[in-house]
Amino acid sequence: MNKDLKSLLKSAKLLFIGGKGGVGKTTLASASAIWAAEHGRKTLIISTDPAHSLGDSLDQKLPQGETTQVENVINLFALEINPKINLEEYQSAMNVNPLDSMPFGDSLPFMEDIGSFASMNPPGIDEAMAFGKVLEFIETESDFDLVVFDTAPTGHTLRLLSLPDLLSGWIGKLISLRLKLGKVFGMFKKMFSKTEVKEEDPFEMFKKLKNSIVNAKDELKDPSKTSFIVVMISEAMALYETERLLRGLYQYEIPVSNIIINQLFPESVDCKFCQSRRNMQMKNLKEIRYIYEEDFNLIEIPLFDNEIKGYEQLKKLSKYLFQ
Repeated sequence: MNKDLKSLLKSAKLLFIGGKGGVGKTTLASASAIWAAEHGRKTLIISTDPAHSLGDSLDQKLPQGETTQVENVINLFALEINPKINLEEYQSAMNVNPLDSMPFGDSLPFMEDIGSFASMNPPGIDEAMAFGKVLEFIETESDFDLVVFDTAPTGHTLRLLSLPDLLSGWIGKLISLRLKLGKVFGMFKKMFSKTEVKEEDPFEMFKKLKNSIVNAKDELKDPSKTSFIVVMISEAMALYETERLLRGLYQYEIPVSNIIINQLFPESVDCKFCQSRRNMQMKNLKEIRYIYEEDFNLIEIPLFDNEIKGYEQLKKLSKYLFQ
């Protein structure tokens, strides 16, 4: 039996909330995090979307890159990732050149390995910083019981979820190439030096990182620790985007058991436009139920008549989330 959202908020370690842009991911992530915090779990909500709106949703200024206590909620903290922080370190790591300080030029052996390494694109800064936070909370003894990731729109999120495979391959190639070239250096050192030279491994950091990434992949696939909550609206384009997201989640073996259908128009007799929109949504909702109801917990959320912003409105929304 799939865990419902309430059960996940009580037991999971990592929750990712994502979907198409504009479907209300941040609002729903904020309401979920508030509920978890008020039910005894020390919770951190992190925005990994480059276009942050978490502070707006919570109606509180969040200094980018700083973990901040959320007002009115004792156990809740929020963080908007600032990719400009540590940008120089990231660029330095991603621009590692295994040929640095090597006198051989184009006459080096292993040119096939070098070409293979050069053809691999390192990850983008936004996704890398977001995944860095994922690694941080998996690898360290965190003070938080639950971390809720308010993710970027689908394309960014799928790139984020592909990072374990991408980085593992990229770092693996880098380590392999460096080790091969290190052996060449070792031969020359032994030929021209009478003293014993202690072999150094400048890529120890990358070896540890590769192991961390492998461990993170296992944690992200563990349904007792991780789950992805899909958010959509009842429109044809959102349905296509949800299918694309679910295919990606299945590909990377990320557990997913809940789909939230947000912003459903209420029935109206006075507004022809509203009724027309509702009729369209109900037609799509019938298809959504037919496709997903057997395999997922579906949560239907109405369209509110005012902006959902700040503690009181988010609390009101959470009542619909957990009906």
